[in-house]
Amino acid sequence: MNLRSLLDHLYAEGKAFDAAQADRRSRRRNLSPDAAELLALVLRIGNCRDIVEIGTSNGYSTIWLADAARTTGGSVTTVDVEEVPAALENVTRAGLADHVVFETADGGDFLASRAPASVDLLFLDAERPEYPAWWPDIRRVLRPGAVLAIDNVLSHPGEVAPFLALVNADRTFTGSSVAVGKGLFVAVSDR
Repeated sequence: MNLRSLLDHLYAEGKAFDAAQADRRSRRRNLSPDAAELLALVLRIGNCRDIVEIGTSNGYSTIWLADAARTTGGSVTTVDVEEVPAALENVTRAGLADHVVFETADGGDFLASRAPASVDLLFLDAERPEYPAWWPDIRRVLRPGAVLAIDNVLSHPGEVAPFLALVNADRTFTGSSVAVGKGLFVAVSDR
């Protein structure tokens, strides 16, 4: 199975799985294909090499990011609060295991442990109400010219509004929400 076929299969499987889950936290909540494609393009344009994804799920977005990182000579560190064996299996099936590091940790704790200016692209796709508390470490870990991307800004505007207010109030970031998938906010650090 080629990479695009695998991604199409994982996305369809994720949608079917999510439809059968009553509890939102049990769902895979994959990034939509158009948002994933845009994020991978931004990664390539920015020549991002050190990519961090908070929220792994089944590895769907991880595969998109790792495939793009392979072209830039980079790698993806994907962080989830629990072990994600399905994601590891899917990344391996995609032939991208050499480009992904899996971390089991709280997203905020992981960001707090990172060195300053060590991330080229940070993708947040986890529990949105937690993002504002992470803001000081997000600012600290992003290098000048780094990309910050957040999913679900149109589907869950109330949950992301406090965090987007922090980003938009910081004059060292320039960003915009893009109407792809469930809404992708993309910002660049001008520092």
